[in-house]
Amino acid sequence: METMELHRGRLIDHIQLVVRNLDASRKFYTAVFDVLNIPMAGSGDDYFWADELFVSTRDSEAAQGELTGRHHLAFQAQDRAMVDAFHEAAIANGGKDNGAPGERFYHPGYYGAFVLDPDGNNIEAVYHGEATRSAPSVKVAF
Repeated sequence: METMELHRGRLIDHIQLVVRNLDASRKFYTAVFDVLNIPMAGSGDDYFWADELFVSTRDSEAAQGELTGRHHLAFQAQDRAMVDAFHEAAIANGGKDNGAPGERFYHPGYYGAFVLDPDGNNIEAVYHGEATRSAPSVKVAF
């Protein structure tokens, strides 16, 4: 495979998952984000959010009474150990194994792990291998 340049933060502004059991999802995502060093940004009785991910109940105003379908979300990890920790924390907090940590064929150095969250969404943590980033994140200030 030839060398690639990846761009993050250009396409997705935010994603909303509407879940059956907010407490189970909050437990799962809090544990996952803790090992990925992503702080929870906010929460209320019927939602919580971190970075670009917003999770709510079907009763929240934004959900309009409907659950979302099954999704695949991939979270960035800083190294292989973080991918391993993600997998372990996810399973210990209500997730189900959907692919143990290991190298994948997507590109050289791709190391990922997959779990199903409490609603059956396929959640991945990925480390893309040694690479140079132009910035640690895109920061938008108002």
